[in-house]
Amino acid sequence: MGSGEALEGRRLILCSTLLCTFGALSHSFANPIAIASEFADMPALRGKDYGKTKMKFPDYTETQSGLQYKDLRVGDGPAPKLGETVVVDWDGYTIGYYGRIFEARNKTKGGSFEVIPAFEEAVAGMASGGIRRIIVPPELGYPDNDFNKLGPRPMTFSGQRALDFVLKNQGLIDKTLLFDIELLKIVPN
Repeated sequence: MGSGEALEGRRLILCSTLLCTFGALSHSFANPIAIASEFADMPALRGKDYGKTKMKFPDYTETQSGLQYKDLRVGDGPAPKLGETVVVDWDGYTIGYYGRIFEARNKTKGGSFEVIPAFEEAVAGMASGGIRRIIVPPELGYPDNDFNKLGPRPMTFSGQRALDFVLKNQGLIDKTLLFDIELLKIVPN
């Protein structure tokens, strides 16, 4: 095959690709409801709760507020009283979006912070030395989808970016978060 024939073959493929694309686009602009209805039912996603913000996990306890938790290790120390300061180690995951970690445990986090409602509720029922896994629905998470207003706040740029992507996304991304919290100690007032 000569270079002239190869060039002609490429032109033919390019023209047919452009015609197919043009045909598909003109169909979608002519009847947008027909195109939307083609994507409305996705059998592979049926029953999986993707894009929804409320998933139930049968092996977790659910509180009245909607927080779900499971004790990974029950603590053997005292439980914090209302108003006491606690020291915790934590890690966080974007459970509703591929389970991406946005902060790892056993890393320097530093500082004290006001916490999201779910954190406060989870720690209130723990004992020192315990580790609790919590599933946080969006309404108990970061106010206004901004992790800068209340903690815990990821310390790394990549963690901040991952969490910010999920919280600020206006699409069908589920904003449910998962935290593992270890109650290290209670600081006396």
